[in-house]
Amino acid sequence: MAHRLLIVGGWLVAVVLAVVVGVVGINLVGSGLTDRQAAPMSEDDVVRDLRALSSSSAAPTPSASAPAASVPAASGPAASGPAPSSSPALSASAPPNGRSFTTQGGLVTADCARILSMAPAQGWSVAEQDDDEGEFRSVDDPSVGLEVDVECVNGQPEITVAPAD
Repeated sequence: MAHRLLIVGGWLVAVVLAVVVGVVGINLVGSGLTDRQAAPMSEDDVVRDLRALSSSSAAPTPSASAPAASVPAASGPAASGPAPSSSPALSASAPPNGRSFTTQGGLVTADCARILSMAPAQGWSVAEQDDDEGEFRSVDDPSVGLEVDVECVNGQPEITVAPAD
């Protein structure tokens, strides 16, 4: 009987010690996370911060005189939904001749030499990407896909979007 009381007492001490250590640990870690309240920013604060960022940023901005590349609309089962955009914008991370194109399957950034990146839209995935072509596939129906080909026309990249086979 005394042996059982000793075992039960040891377990109770261990449980109390574990709870105390847990509470102290949570208070130490949580104090740095929860003590500081994030104050909402006023519109003037946001404008001031944006001006400071834009004045210190060396990122290129799209030019109003940049020629628009042609992006034919997809046809067939992949053509449902919004049509691809026909006005590319310069990408901040792309070289000067790089352009970003919005398609139904996602964003394609390319220059005259190759596809630089492909970012799938929601519900799509990148099935493959080579230098001058890539393919988006629907997540819901993998038989639905879009092929993207890039070529250089008058020194500017252009893409062609067509249903994948």
